[in-house]
Amino acid sequence: MPVVEVSYSRLQKLVGKASKKQISESLPFLGLDIESEDKDLVRVEYSPNRPDYSTDFGISLGLEGILGIKTGSIKLKIKKSKTYAINVKSNVSKIRPFVTGIVAKNGKIDDKIIKQLMAMQEDLHFGIGRKRKKSSIGIHDLDKICFPLTYTTTDRNYKFIPLNSKVEQTISEILQNTEVGQDYGYVLGNSAQVPIIVDSKDDAVSFPPIINADKTTVTTKTKNLFVEVTGINKGDAEDMLSVVATILQSAGFNLESVNISGARNKTPKLEHRQMSVSPSLINDSLGLTLNNSTIISSLKKSRLDATTSGKNISCKIPPYRFDIFGPMDLVEEVALGYGVEKLTPQLSSSETLGMVNPISSKLKSVSLTMVGLGYLEALNSSLTSKRILFEMTNREPKNPIAVLDSKSQEHTILRDSILPGLLENLSRNIHAQYPQKLFETGTVFFKNDPIDEKTNFAAVWANQDANFSEMKSILQAVLKTGFNLQIETKTATHETFEKGRTASILVDGKTVGIMGEINSNTIENYKIRVPVSGFEITLSGLIFD
Repeated sequence: MPVVEVSYSRLQKLVGKASKKQISESLPFLGLDIESEDKDLVRVEYSPNRPDYSTDFGISLGLEGILGIKTGSIKLKIKKSKTYAINVKSNVSKIRPFVTGIVAKNGKIDDKIIKQLMAMQEDLHFGIGRKRKKSSIGIHDLDKICFPLTYTTTDRNYKFIPLNSKVEQTISEILQNTEVGQDYGYVLGNSAQVPIIVDSKDDAVSFPPIINADKTTVTTKTKNLFVEVTGINKGDAEDMLSVVATILQSAGFNLESVNISGARNKTPKLEHRQMSVSPSLINDSLGLTLNNSTIISSLKKSRLDATTSGKNISCKIPPYRFDIFGPMDLVEEVALGYGVEKLTPQLSSSETLGMVNPISSKLKSVSLTMVGLGYLEALNSSLTSKRILFEMTNREPKNPIAVLDSKSQEHTILRDSILPGLLENLSRNIHAQYPQKLFETGTVFFKNDPIDEKTNFAAVWANQDANFSEMKSILQAVLKTGFNLQIETKTATHETFEKGRTASILVDGKTVGIMGEINSNTIENYKIRVPVSGFEITLSGLIFD
């Protein structure tokens, strides 16, 4: 978890009307764990989903609310400007397609503010930005830039003076010789063209997501700032921008818009969003009987806006609070605003003794047998991607269950098969010694109302002499030893398995799975270096109901 060091006296100055004791006692109720205190300094740990707490300005906004000094949401006051613009060229579309930005004027910058801005920038890179892969941010001295800007691409021979350097370097030299280039150059892959932001004089401003130009360095003499964010996802870029805009406004800067145009880009709105929550959900979850007025007051203390809307509470959520996904998040905000210290823990009205679930016992039996046979157990996520689940295994998607508004490109659908995940495990371990034997038991999902969930069991064997007979004997050993079940096989076809070396698995005449040797196309897709055989069966309805 990230940690930030702040000053009690500075927090008191920012919050006003609060003693050091009040602030110290309130910090944990903002979700900020105090790691250490040294006179006026305090080190607090905060959740990565609250990057606004990476500065004392953000923490002071939370303290103002929870202490009742200032309540309600923080509204961004952004003056519309025609002076500042970024024109986006279509050549960035396949590299890093989105850019957004904002201008912050007439602020006072000292060493502490610079240090906090840089810390916030890196925390945003690590969290939302996923180590700059999804999005990255650049903060510049506005007065050193000539607008309008152009977001385009250039080759690796392009030269400019990077941050903290006095020597002009090519893109290739920056990636090879600078620490930040070595750390994040992988984000750009092997593309011959790389993204660049240049001003109206064709001078480099930023080489995202790697480094800024030295000429736009922010110092204590800087009065006006330009913030740019680039990324592969428009929503993530605007989320990142909303945090920075909120903090800069709280630090006393006046915000002005930057007009974005071209290639699927447009000027960000950074607007509040609406979400409703039922008072009964809040009270049932917290064990309270709060009236609507108290709920609204509690939400406002959490720096949200709230009003009564019929039987529900309608909330306005500021753009920087992208950690709020649904009604249960609002329940948590009510608890924080009402006062976690006021909640009284209660024992359950009924007492029961815990015991091992019979299904767990049977799955454990499967695992122990497989381990005894020399297999390693894998544990893959139920969320996967179309690439792994279908494209790599040559399977046609059949009613995939997709996640709404997924924040990850690799975790977008629920799996309907375990085998592709095991093949992905093999592809990531091609440099390890063979043979490689893996198995997994887990839940698979099928579209229905409600969604069908079943427990499957799959295994793979990667080795130069991997074959059908070996996998059949392994499966027979597991089912015979633990459950006294006898399997039969019947010739079958399957997109993932080799034709003529594939069979359906039957128990008491009922088809329960598939086994065989993985075909060459699938092995090539995963870049596995040796033959692979495997199986997958459904345990639900076979060894338990």
